[in-house]
Amino acid sequence: YTDTEEVVLWMNTVGPYHNRQETYKYFSLPFCVGTKRAISHYHETLGEALQGVELEFSGLDIKFKDEVLQTTYCEIELDKGKREAFVYAIKNHYWYQMYIDDLPIWGIVGEADENGEDHYLWTYKKLEIGYNGNRIVDVNLTSEGKVKLVPNTRIAMSYSVKWKKSDVKFEDRFDKYLDPSFFQHRIHWFSIFNSFMMVIFLVGLVSMILMRTLRKDYARYSKEEEMDDMDRDLGDEYGWKQVHGDVFRPSGHPLMFSSLIGSGCQIFSVSLIVIIVAMIEDLYTERGSMLSTAIFVYAATSPVNGYFGGSLYAKQGGRRWIKQMFIGAFLIPAMVCGTAFFINFIAMYYHASRAIPFGTMVAVCCICFFVILPLNLVGTILGRNLSGQPNFPCRVNAVPRPIPEKKWFMEPAVIVCLGGILPFGSIFIEMYFIFTSFWAYKIYYVYGFMMLVLVILCIVTVCVTIVCTYFLLNAEDYRWQWTSFLSAASTAVYVYMYSFYYYFFKTKMYGLFQTSFYFGYMAVFSTTLGIMCGKLNH
Repeated sequence: YTDTEEVVLWMNTVGPYHNRQETYKYFSLPFCVGTKRAISHYHETLGEALQGVELEFSGLDIKFKDEVLQTTYCEIELDKGKREAFVYAIKNHYWYQMYIDDLPIWGIVGEADENGEDHYLWTYKKLEIGYNGNRIVDVNLTSEGKVKLVPNTRIAMSYSVKWKKSDVKFEDRFDKYLDPSFFQHRIHWFSIFNSFMMVIFLVGLVSMILMRTLRKDYARYSKEEEMDDMDRDLGDEYGWKQVHGDVFRPSGHPLMFSSLIGSGCQIFSVSLIVIIVAMIEDLYTERGSMLSTAIFVYAATSPVNGYFGGSLYAKQGGRRWIKQMFIGAFLIPAMVCGTAFFINFIAMYYHASRAIPFGTMVAVCCICFFVILPLNLVGTILGRNLSGQPNFPCRVNAVPRPIPEKKWFMEPAVIVCLGGILPFGSIFIEMYFIFTSFWAYKIYYVYGFMMLVLVILCIVTVCVTIVCTYFLLNAEDYRWQWTSFLSAASTAVYVYMYSFYYYFFKTKMYGLFQTSFYFGYMAVFSTTLGIMCGKLNH
């Protein structure tokens, strides 16, 4: 900024404190606008449009380094309807958000007295702006001027601006919004350490099971090879070697299976790239940049989905590869857009700022049809031609082998239910921090922790599914593909169950809109996490 250059105060949204996602336009409450009018419209990004950012000009005249003493900028004529709107907002702890030079500022609308009979509105916005050289590095808002809401009166709204020199560097101006005492708490470090111990234990367990039992199995099988045919027929043949002719049989519903594996590969690569980008760049300093980055990376990694899904489908002898490509390409986008569409109806009914505009919906559909689908096609063609030939080490029997009776705990359903417990155990503390930053007012910035947890989750999931598959094959059940996928994917069920606990015991959310928003998007999050975990063992 140059001296006395215009500094814009944008009003964003207003809404109940306990429902972070239930936001409305600031001027949906009967606030009055300042006198200054001429200003160009703010052009929002795709991420901001999807997150319900609604920037409107406040009309306050603020100039760089130009102090403003307390000045009345407008008056509210408080009739009965306006008073009721303010009383409702105060009863529901409404607070609003503003931006100066992309720095967020929060203020509360008003407060009630102890009995809850009289309601007061804060009418005086006292802004204190810190600058370093020619840049704004710090903004603080103090709400003063408590005025009782009495019908048919005029309420004067005022503001003042004070400028002060600050030593904060421009790059570090967002540091005051971070909460190291919360995110770098000893519990966080302890949970990572705890998960690492679990990883070491599991890797040890898996290697021990495989080394010891496989050595025993090999010894038994080599001994049997030395026997003559008569002894072998009389001997008790059992174990995983008996199913070698069926283990590479195509899975049931190969089209759906390969689409899920392809989508899982894509989700994993998106998670990895976005976390690395977030570790390098401070994405939290720009509104909606995290979501915009994720959408861009998801679209760009579509060939990964096509490649792995298409090659697996070809290996399993699938013929309808175009159908598989379409299902693989639109599996995740359809789930996310379907949920968003449903929640959008409720948002429109509420007149909430979260209602996604029609233009943004069209933009997202265009990304799906003109970016994701063609890239998926490229990946599928490459996958089918480069690695679509079956290269199994042994022949598949023409007739499927009958599956013998086995103990109840060896049944695929039981293995699937138990498989998700350990992966969930390794990530659930991190889930608490991620949930809190999304559903409460914390900025998540410890992406190094998230990267560690992703690595831990991968190792734990792989170890668990190896053990599950070994037990299943040892019981001479060759239906391992879906079992191993679902035993890892069942982590999602535990995460979704945890989200219920979090909703009822850790938050004070209420109302149809916030509840449907919470459970709708938690279902999407859990499902995508499950698909990613299921892919990790293939």
